[in-house]
Order: sequence, then structure tokens, then C-alpha cells
Amino acid sequence: MFAKKQPALQKAHKSMSEDALQSVQEMLAHQERQINDLSEMVIAQSEEIKALQKQIAKLEGKIETLEDGDGQNEANVKPPHY
Repeated sequence: MFAKKQPALQKAHKSMSEDALQSVQEMLAHQERQINDLSEMVIAQSEEIKALQKQIAKLEGKIETLEDGDGQNEANVKPPHY
């Protein structure tokens, strides 16, 4: 009687092993997708940071230009009759 149960146990063990393998494969595929998504996000953020750095440099240049005029720009200079 025990001998008849042995193949059934082996099938159950094999089935559990296949289920476990499939579960691991599904988790791996999910993690690969997450890694790819995160990589794309990092690339997009890097490009955005570069664009912002260029804007900051441009604005710093404008600020320096304004400050080189002794802290006064044309809009703030009073006419000579005041």
C-alpha cells in the first residue's frame, strides 16, 4: 500500500517543485521589469537635471550681468532731474 503512495508523493513533490520554480520565474520577470522601469526613470531624471543646470547657469550669467552694472539696472535708475 505504501508503494502505491510513493509515486503519488513524487508527483506531488515534482508538482510543488515546478510550482516553486514558476513562482520564482514570475518574481524574477517582475523584478526585471521594475529594474527597467527604474532605469528609464533615472535616465529621464538625469536629462531633466542637465536641462535645469543649463537654465541655472544661464540665469547666473544674467544675474552677474545685472550686478556688473553697480547693482543698478535701467529700470531702477532714477532720471537725473530727481
